[in-house]
Amino acid sequence: MRVAVAGGTGTTGRRLVTALTAAGHEPVVLARSAGADLVTGDGLDDLLKGVDAVIDASNVTTTGRKKSRAFFDAAGRNLLAAEERAGVGHHVALSIVGIDKVDFGYYEGKRRQEELVRAGSVPWTVLRATQFHEFTPQTLGQVPGPVAVVPRMLCRPVAVAEVAQALVRLAEAPPAGMAPELAGPRDELLVDQARRYLRAAGRRRLVLPVRLPGAAGSEMAAGGLLPEGAGPRGTQTFDEWLAAEVGPGRDGLGTADGAAARPAPGHGRA
Repeated sequence: MRVAVAGGTGTTGRRLVTALTAAGHEPVVLARSAGADLVTGDGLDDLLKGVDAVIDASNVTTTGRKKSRAFFDAAGRNLLAAEERAGVGHHVALSIVGIDKVDFGYYEGKRRQEELVRAGSVPWTVLRATQFHEFTPQTLGQVPGPVAVVPRMLCRPVAVAEVAQALVRLAEAPPAGMAPELAGPRDELLVDQARRYLRAAGRRRLVLPVRLPGAAGSEMAAGGLLPEGAGPRGTQTFDEWLAAEVGPGRDGLGTADGAAARPAPGHGRA
């Protein structure tokens, strides 16, 4: 199969390209660096020629409702229209567990993305996944300094590599609509993850737990971002990820130890 990856240069996108190649498929990267702009639609028609399926792992770095909705609305409309013109047979979108329960600003854009996919003419599958292990260091990197302010959040982190493999399997299969939610193997408190990450990375910072304001903060703290019902579960725990990815010279983000991390309001994607 020839499979296009929207956001193919990001954290999830790079893993998708690797997983598609390992599975014997031909990945096509949809990104500005490859000549395609999702927000304007430029370059999409050329790159989607001969493509069998598209996996949308695109993202925008914002916590704002307006900016998030504007990005996912424009990107979704342009991508789906170009897929229809190219005759793409399957659109697979990566979304986030709990966006219907937690009214966080960024999630407004993800809800809009799902609406466009469901209303479009291209056969589709949506996979909602929980936060990635990388979400913890990216949260810590939002505000550098001796004190790390970390939201009170109950989550079930999952390995991004396992999410990429699940997306590839869905792209290989017939369109399935809303797929069962994918989550990691165990519940974690983000504050505890932050402290364990800092110990593993050899950094001394005071972790200050805070509850985000309003109903969204209460839902995050109470488990609103956890999956409901049965579904596929990853196997790599957060501690196993720490042992493999974090330590001297490694920060778990593919950057030099101590490099500034970009905030990731969704799964933890660049």
